[in-house]
Amino acid sequence: MADHITPLNITQIEANFADIAPPMTPAEALAEANRCLYCYDAPCTRACPTHIDVPSFIKKIASGNLIGSARVIFDANPIGATCARVCPVEVLCEGACVEKTLVQRPIEIGRLQRYATDKALAEEKQIFTRGEPNGKSVGIIGSGPAGLSCAFYLARLGYEVIVYERRELAGGLDTYGMAEYKMPQSVSIKEAERVAGVGVEFRLNTEVVAGSEETLGPVDRVGIELLREWHDAIFVAAGLGETNRLNIPGEDLEGVIDALAFIEQIKGRDWKSVPLGKVAAVIGAGNTAVDAATQAKRLGAERVIMVYRRTEKDAPAYDYEMELARKDGVEFLWQATPVEILGDGRVTGIRVADAAGVVSEIACDQVIKAIGQKKMASFFAETIGVAVDEKGRVEVNDQMQTSDPKVFAGGDCANGGKEAVDASQMGKLAAMGIHYSLTGEKVAFAGAVVGD
Repeated sequence: MADHITPLNITQIEANFADIAPPMTPAEALAEANRCLYCYDAPCTRACPTHIDVPSFIKKIASGNLIGSARVIFDANPIGATCARVCPVEVLCEGACVEKTLVQRPIEIGRLQRYATDKALAEEKQIFTRGEPNGKSVGIIGSGPAGLSCAFYLARLGYEVIVYERRELAGGLDTYGMAEYKMPQSVSIKEAERVAGVGVEFRLNTEVVAGSEETLGPVDRVGIELLREWHDAIFVAAGLGETNRLNIPGEDLEGVIDALAFIEQIKGRDWKSVPLGKVAAVIGAGNTAVDAATQAKRLGAERVIMVYRRTEKDAPAYDYEMELARKDGVEFLWQATPVEILGDGRVTGIRVADAAGVVSEIACDQVIKAIGQKKMASFFAETIGVAVDEKGRVEVNDQMQTSDPKVFAGGDCANGGKEAVDASQMGKLAAMGIHYSLTGEKVAFAGAVVGD
């Protein structure tokens, strides 16, 4: 790793990683809630993938009923506190707000949602409880947004639910992969604890593998055939795999790191232990690339250059994310394809080719790869035994059921990698699909219904 130590002191770094959207004061929340028109047709609700009843939760804030507001939110989205911080509200609920059209300033739905959910988390109030036990059991592989959501709704329906998570902490990318200035790790952990509070069991440090054996150790291994014996249904929410490789010379040099690994180390907030170069080249231009680049700058890197093989208009990151990177002093190099990472044991630079094929060099001592994650097609097809499409995604129907009627799937492993809120909705649909499959009973949550 690069051995550069940040020139910033801990106080400066903590300030740099303070909430990018700070919590509202009670006066601010009341004033903002009273701006809402409480639209009957609620385009904001329709724009939310989990269909949170936005006018309802905002009206409850206006009347001082914060726990009631949080109930409306969590009923539709059990990771509502996370999504209040990390959702791209500018293109979802706030982007659909009629006030944006009328006065060019939408209701700050995301911050209001945080205001209500933070109150519930702070009071550690368990708003929902497990339903009357129905004698059926479901195993969930993965504890990211989709897994937590599915577990939450199934528990409310009375199922025994066990979540198998290979990591030490629950929450998936919400716990390990979100920029720290957007959301501290503690929020995701608290939401997982709330899911546990409705009767869900978590088996952490547990990896699901092929076969029918169970091996206990620092990381437990449980064969998929055992899960089939133990549970009436299985929900796969395993996410995506490792970061894609560049497949160029020098990729294994010291000083080359995956963006998600870089972000994960930052999540521990042991600032001085995070590998940091004086000059970092971030390969990619998606939202994860922006998270890596801005955090490198906020840690004290002298220069951070985002290198992308296409044009600026082709960059997949949201516009507001790119603007954040610009404000943080990140530089951009467009139409630059990496062809070689330079160094003798450790990184000293990177060669890139422009659109005409002309090669140039960038001096740097760190390369952060943010070019997407691999699909775990072999795990799904060979270990779990379900069909995958040509892109390596698990194939599911509208009830999240796979080619194996007993196995359901959702989240990034099925959609290829979308927002946390999309994964949460897929988990909800899977819970309803599992219930319909096992009982024939239709059930609806937050306006969604399976079984029509």
